[in-house]
Amino acid sequence: MFRTIIHPRVSETDGVGHINNTTIPVWFEAGRDGIFQMFMPDLSFDDWKLVIVNMNIDYVRQLFYGKEVEVFTWVKKIGNTSFVLYEEMYQDHQLCAKGTATYVNFNQKTQKPEPIPHPIREQLEAHLFHEHEIRDGSRGEST
Repeated sequence: MFRTIIHPRVSETDGVGHINNTTIPVWFEAGRDGIFQMFMPDLSFDDWKLVIVNMNIDYVRQLFYGKEVEVFTWVKKIGNTSFVLYEEMYQDHQLCAKGTATYVNFNQKTQKPEPIPHPIREQLEAHLFHEHEIRDGSRGEST
């Protein structure tokens, strides 16, 4: 599991007083840096390997400016050329958003998917989310 802290900005707050719904996907992406580094250790766009092909978000509670947000990122499923992430976002120990994102290991030169290399697969497996785990419900951490 990866844990990322987000500090909401005034510019991300909408006219109703909560964080705008278009900001949540950006914050979830910020929580994926550890995943990106597995495939591109220097995070260079010269040989970027990952393309997102699907994202789903459930908005559970409003998020507000002035209080930090925790983003938790797990690997939910690993296929031959793709993997699915499961993500949760918390503020004040309350689940505010959750979702999934599917990425494909993609060769930009050939414009084709490639199998996930075994060493990277092992790294992804270290962050697998197990549905049967009991989570404490306050921070998304396994107990």
